[in-house]
Amino acid sequence: MSAVPAPLPPSTANWHWKNKTVTPWAKRWFEQELTAISVSGEGTEEVSVESVAEVDGDVELGQRKSKLITIYDCKVVLNWTGTASDGTAVSGQLTIPEVSHETTLDGTSDYVYEWSIATSRTPAVDALFKLAKARLPAALEAKFSTFPTAIIDTHGKDLTVSADPSRQGSPAPSAPAAPAAAKSTGGDAALKKKAVGSGAVKSSAQSVNTTTVTVDAQFMAPADDLFSILTDEKRIPQWTRAPAKSVPEVGSEYTLFAGNVKGKFVSVTPAKEVVQTWALENPTWPDGHFATLKTTFDQGSDSTKVTWHLSGVPLGMEEEITRNLQGYYIHGLKSIGLGTVL
Repeated sequence: MSAVPAPLPPSTANWHWKNKTVTPWAKRWFEQELTAISVSGEGTEEVSVESVAEVDGDVELGQRKSKLITIYDCKVVLNWTGTASDGTAVSGQLTIPEVSHETTLDGTSDYVYEWSIATSRTPAVDALFKLAKARLPAALEAKFSTFPTAIIDTHGKDLTVSADPSRQGSPAPSAPAAPAAAKSTGGDAALKKKAVGSGAVKSSAQSVNTTTVTVDAQFMAPADDLFSILTDEKRIPQWTRAPAKSVPEVGSEYTLFAGNVKGKFVSVTPAKEVVQTWALENPTWPDGHFATLKTTFDQGSDSTKVTWHLSGVPLGMEEEITRNLQGYYIHGLKSIGLGTVL
């Protein structure tokens, strides 16, 4: 019987790309926290969030190079109620199309509020409606500002391996196994992943047994714009939130995610296909080994399908790399408003 490999030291384990989907928890958080909000006027007027009608979107916590990063973009719909100065019960709905990392932390865009009122209009009702519009957004934004911290406080321990002996039970990497047959995976971005075949790729340092990973998604954007967003170093930081070096020319070197991903452009066909060598600056990625990433753009009448086909992925890392492509590439693009087709 072979010996069980020792856990990686925390400094190495925490270098990995990891991500965790926490959307169900996030919906419960919104329901609990937002319904506690109420604002008052000068007299007896009062407005409160009665219920959360809808939370539509994705929420994830990611880690790269030991840094925890919140990744979320949600549409939130609230039912609000209030009491006018004449005692009239007033109700309506408030839609916030985008509650995201960008609006909450980066400040790259402002919150948008779409209001409706269900109660017949009178001067007293109109005054309460004006109060709701004036004071409820500030209370909501104050609550939204605590959301990233709540994500990290609740779920950060699931991604970070601690050196504290009390947490040495954190999951350790298992021994690499032969890839199982691919399973279809659903999701808001209609993602799918395939692990196909295996082989041996000879790197400059060692022989690496590899497999192939594929993910794809439909985006409501033209192919030429998506090509630019994925290859132009001035636009890449919009979705990676990190410095990038990238000029889409054959033989040109590139780096993404502050140097965590690197390689060279092998071939470039604007708005059609990009082929690049691809490697992680990661202690568990084989030294000197480069995979090959082929990104294709298939434009339809109202959307574009982007496929990332990564061959040469070291065996045992395919699940991790698939999650990273989904979390950092696809969800990164979603985070800047490139809505996906469900």
